[in-house]
Amino acid sequence: MDIDKSLIFSFVKSTERGAYGASQFKGKNDKIGADKAAVDEMRNELNKINMNGRIVIGEGEMDEAPMLYVDEEVGTKAGEKLDIAVDPLEGTNFTAKNLPNALSVLAVARKGNLLKAPDIYMDKIAIGPNLPKDLVKLDFNVKKNLLLLCDAKKIKPKDLKACVLKRPRHNNIIDTLNEIGAKINFINDGDVSGAISVARKNKGNDIFLGIGGAPEGVLAAAALKCLGCQMQSRLIFQNENEEKKAQDLGISDLNKIYTIDEMVKGDVIFCATGVTDGDLAKGISYEDKHFNSETFVLHLSSKTNKIIKNKSLK
Repeated sequence: MDIDKSLIFSFVKSTERGAYGASQFKGKNDKIGADKAAVDEMRNELNKINMNGRIVIGEGEMDEAPMLYVDEEVGTKAGEKLDIAVDPLEGTNFTAKNLPNALSVLAVARKGNLLKAPDIYMDKIAIGPNLPKDLVKLDFNVKKNLLLLCDAKKIKPKDLKACVLKRPRHNNIIDTLNEIGAKINFINDGDVSGAISVARKNKGNDIFLGIGGAPEGVLAAAALKCLGCQMQSRLIFQNENEEKKAQDLGISDLNKIYTIDEMVKGDVIFCATGVTDGDLAKGISYEDKHFNSETFVLHLSSKTNKIIKNKSLK
């Protein structure tokens, strides 16, 4: 069953308020303050929505309140049973330093339809729409994936654009990209918007690959599914405690490779409001007693794909 389209505005309002809260800390070098303000504003708005909502991907455990914690119930308790993945502030460093691409993000699906990914690392690979199914796979080596993609897109390796999180753990990926002469667009944080960049027709990237946060992976998958893109992921465990976290969430196959349809089942809504100006949306700006916002909104079943601009009371 599809999610009621009339709920879209309420979820947009939730990321708008989250972005507004964080925006008050732009350039103040206070990541914790920015994150807390985003959480408080988003939680307050989510609790106004007529739904039986549950946070399945959030900011921490129950004893770490006031974060929006995993298994926290939100909404008025009257309405649809929905699972919600949230990142009230994607890009705390960007906000603290007033750099581009800070966002307030959430994704919504029916109960049981979002992968309950623990807050650990996840290996990811994503490509854009209108390409052969299962073209690239995490089981393939990096070079094979890149050359398969070049062949499918009928481009030379030197014209391939890859988005990679700039981390030492990705040196092997970077070496392979350099070997074939591809163009590398590095990002320092914000791998939700990095992954979504493969959906952009002209200024986007051809491929996103590497290891980042698992919660961000599920949020990116929600957007990419709406945009007809492909993604695969696999959880990366660094110790037994992380394995136990996954098992406690019901994950039995720790080596499983997830397709986009296994990460996000059925209908989904995705909202991302700009905190600072970025590739997906402009950041929050102020005007007397109001603030202006831009939100990138996707809804799979209604084929919603648009930017919503709002002027709201502070």
